[in-house]
Amino acid sequence: MPRVHLDGSSLHFEESGAGAPVLLLHGLGSSGQDWELVAPRLAAGHRVIVPDVRGHGRSDKPAGPYGVPLFARDISTLCERLGLTRVHVVGLSMGGMIGFQLAVERPELVRSLTVVNSGPDMVPRTMSMRLMFATRLLMLKTLGPRVLARMLAPKLFPKPEQAELRRRVVESIGANEPDAYLRATRGLVGWTVLERLKDISCPVLVLASDQDYTPLSAKQAYVDRLADARLRVLKDSRHAAPLDAPEQIVEAVKGFFLEVEGQELGARSVG
Repeated sequence: MPRVHLDGSSLHFEESGAGAPVLLLHGLGSSGQDWELVAPRLAAGHRVIVPDVRGHGRSDKPAGPYGVPLFARDISTLCERLGLTRVHVVGLSMGGMIGFQLAVERPELVRSLTVVNSGPDMVPRTMSMRLMFATRLLMLKTLGPRVLARMLAPKLFPKPEQAELRRRVVESIGANEPDAYLRATRGLVGWTVLERLKDISCPVLVLASDQDYTPLSAKQAYVDRLADARLRVLKDSRHAAPLDAPEQIVEAVKGFFLEVEGQELGARSVG
């Protein structure tokens, strides 16, 4: 079982393929299995690394507060231990937040950033947002991960033919260690790099499901604040896009990587 050891903890990861490195980061309460329909298709031309974030999946779940900066430091250490430099970072939801954190803290590491149904800010600025976060934390604390998973599954995958995806969500989220999941959830609330978007110089691709929780306008608003970013809509997709729209993600990401790598090659040729 591949693992990288941190200070008093360790991360599980999967690796496949060869070529330019690609890092796939999963969402809150999930694991690298978020990417199981995407990773094999990217591994045909790239070295793909899929970790389980601290407190999730098969990685350790040490005590103490969690948060996006800590998760990003762990992933940065993972990259260093594997000898990775200039990485294409792809993140879903919480994974996108970790990607943003890496882009502002370790710009030399992030070759490109792809953000799937995520954003650079989790500050509850309205009463409705504060109520939403408080409700989620209360439900998680009182009902536990498995009950919460049963409530989330039909929202993520409502179609009759998505029964297997619903079952997998209940199984994966329901398997979370309750305290670690609660600490990870708390660690997202209040996080922001919104004012640091101007410092992100790498190319950014934002993939937004047309039926995600947050509207396209919210994603377009932060895309407009980035120096080199583009927005692409994933059709007939909800929040867990790597599972309900893997083909669209693979097509978009492969094209983006070719664009980034081609631009770099052209710049070197001119230089």
